[in-house]
Amino acid sequence: MGKEYGQYSDEELIVRLRDGESGITEYLMNKYKNLVRSKAKSMYILGADREDLIQEGMIGLFKALRDYDSGRDASFLTFADLCVSRQMYTAVQTSRRRKHMPLNTYVSLYANGGMGAEETEELVNVLAERAGQSPEEVLIDRENAAQLEREIERELSGFEKQVFDLYLTGMRYQQIAKVLGRDEKSTDNALQRIKGKLKKRLGRQQA
Repeated sequence: MGKEYGQYSDEELIVRLRDGESGITEYLMNKYKNLVRSKAKSMYILGADREDLIQEGMIGLFKALRDYDSGRDASFLTFADLCVSRQMYTAVQTSRRRKHMPLNTYVSLYANGGMGAEETEELVNVLAERAGQSPEEVLIDRENAAQLEREIERELSGFEKQVFDLYLTGMRYQQIAKVLGRDEKSTDNALQRIKGKLKKRLGRQQA
C-alpha cells in the first residue's frame, strides 16, 4: 500500500484522504515521523523530555493532516513542519508554567539544570555562535555563568524569551515568526535586540 501511495504527491493524497480513503493517514504519519524526531532533537535543548516531544510532534503532524488547505497554505511539508514545531513549543511552555520554572533553570550553561554533558556542550556552542564569540570565551566559571543567566532572565521581555528559545533550537527568524504567530519584522527586531544584550552581557563576563 505504501508503494502505491509513493507515486502521488502529499497534496494529492490529502485530497483523497478528504474523500474518505483509508490508509493515507497512516502512510503520511509514517512518512513524516523522522521529521518529528528531528524536531524533538532540536527542541530537547529547551529542557523537555524527548519522548514527550515526539508524542506532541505526532499530535502536531495529525493536526497538519486534518487542517491542511492547499488553497491557503504552502506545501504540506512546510505546513507540517510549522504544526509540529508549534505543538512542541506549546507543550514546552505549558510544562514550564506548570512547574513555574524561570529561564535560568531550563536554559543552563552547565549540566546542573538536568541536561547531559552533550546537551550542555551544544548549548554553550550555540550561545557562543549567537553572541559572536568562541566557546572558550563563554565557558567561564559557574558563578559567572549563573549570573549571566539571571541577567538574561531579567533583561529579556516575554516575547524576546520566546524568540530566544526557538533561536537556540536553530530556527531562523522567519520560522520563529510563524511558530509564534508574529510578523517577521518584529521577530527579527527582537532577535537583534537579543543578540545585542547577549554580546553586552558576555562582554561584561569577560571583563
